[in-house]
Amino acid sequence: MARWRDLPDELDPRIEELARRLRRLVDHAGLGVATLADRTGYGVAAWERYLDGRLLAPKGAVIALAEVTGADPAALIPLWESAERAWSRAELRDDAASEAVRLSRARTPTITHHPVLERPPPARATAPVPAPRRPGTVMVLVGAVGVVGVAVGAFLLTHADADSPAKGRTVAASSSPSPTPGGPLPPGGLCFGAGCTGRDAEKVGCGGESAATARSVTVGAVLLEVRYSRTCGAAWGRITPAVAGDEVRVTAGAIRYTGRVTAVGETVAYTPMVAVKNPAEIRACAVLASGHEGCTPQ
Repeated sequence: MARWRDLPDELDPRIEELARRLRRLVDHAGLGVATLADRTGYGVAAWERYLDGRLLAPKGAVIALAEVTGADPAALIPLWESAERAWSRAELRDDAASEAVRLSRARTPTITHHPVLERPPPARATAPVPAPRRPGTVMVLVGAVGVVGVAVGAFLLTHADADSPAKGRTVAASSSPSPTPGGPLPPGGLCFGAGCTGRDAEKVGCGGESAATARSVTVGAVLLEVRYSRTCGAAWGRITPAVAGDEVRVTAGAIRYTGRVTAVGETVAYTPMVAVKNPAEIRACAVLASGHEGCTPQ
C-alpha cells in the first residue's frame, strides 16, 4: 500500500476526488511511482505531483494509468473533465499574481551581466558603468533595479481584476513586456509568440498548468474552448468530449488550423497554437459528426 501525503487543504473537491481515485487505482494494482512512470511514459516527478494534488494530471496520463491498472478509462474521463474545469477557474483567479512573480524572477538583471533597465530615467541613460572602486554608485544602481521590479509587480497586481472571470469570459492579455527575440524563454515554455504558431501546446509545455480557458461555449454535447497560455503568448481551440469525425477549428486573421481526434479511445481534440497578444483575437468553431456546428462569440 502506497503511503501518500495529505492532499492540500485548499484543493477543490473535484480535483481532490480525481486524485484520490487515481491513488486507489495505483494502490489496488500494487504499483510504485517509479513503475507507474516506466509503464505510462510520464516521469516520476510528474506522477508525484499528480497524485499529491499539486498538479492536474493531463487526460493522456489518466488514460495511461487506467490502462496499466486495468481500469475503464471511460469511467475516469468525467472525473477528469470536472477537475479540469475547476483547475482552469483557479488558474484564472491566480494568473495575474503568478505572472507577476514569474516576470520579476525572470527579468531581474545583475550587475555582473551588464543589465539594461527598462525605461531608465533620462539622466541615467548615458551614465557609464560604475567602476568597482565606487561601491556607493553600485548600491544606487541596485536600488534602481529593485524599484523597477517592484513597479512592474504592482502594476500587474492592481490590474488583476481585468482578468477576473466575474468581469467576463475573455482573459485579457498581459500588458507586461514580452521576451525579446533571441532572449530567454519564460519558465515552463519551449516557445513564445510567433515561435509557437503551428506547434502542439502539450508537447512544448504551453498546456496544463500554463494555460487557462479564455472562452467557452457548448455545441451539441461537447464543450468548445479557446485555451490561452500567457507563458507562451499563444492560443488554440479544444473540444471535449470528442468522437471520431468531430473537428475543432481556429481562425486568427489569415491563419487557420484544424484539430481532430487522433487516437482510438481519445476524447479530446485540439488545434495547433496561434500566437496572439489577446485571446479575443482568435475564434474557435466546432463541426461535429452529429451535425451540430457552433463557434465562440466574437
